[in-house]
Amino acid sequence: MTDHLQDAIARAARIRLMIFDVDGVLTDGSLHFGADGELIKTFNVLDGQGIRLLQQSGVATAIISARQSPLVQRRASDLGITHVFQGSHDKRASFEQLLAQTGFMAEQCGFVGDDVIDLPILLRAGFAASVPNGHDEVRRRVHFVTTAQGGRGAVRELCDLILSAQGNYEAALAPYLA
Repeated sequence: MTDHLQDAIARAARIRLMIFDVDGVLTDGSLHFGADGELIKTFNVLDGQGIRLLQQSGVATAIISARQSPLVQRRASDLGITHVFQGSHDKRASFEQLLAQTGFMAEQCGFVGDDVIDLPILLRAGFAASVPNGHDEVRRRVHFVTTAQGGRGAVRELCDLILSAQGNYEAALAPYLA
């Protein structure tokens, strides 16, 4: 195991709040518009189950996204994510507001993003991650880059990593193995 990976795992072990960007992370970053102009987003069910497992292990979850979409609010509601910041073009301010609401310190937070607008959080979070289809400037500054693409299981990969780093992976699977 490389020193870089060991550092990422140690950082993941300290996470108490995991924050997700949406476009390019929870989705593949594509924006599909219907004939009437409605926006269509596709979310991955593996990612959703990973988020639920993370929550069940005691890790809080949040979303901070630059875009505004009722679909994101619906997905967050389906997953029990109560801290949702949309239309956030100043992600640093949203992050500060989230810290104030939750009482967590930046070092206890993880964030996964894919573009330069995410850097203000990625540079402060205790565990910063990106996806392989993320911007070069982001990928070179994070602690961990997933092997799965955004919207294609990257979030599940991160959730599994955090669960493993915290020694909770087997317990999270136990109800399904009984």
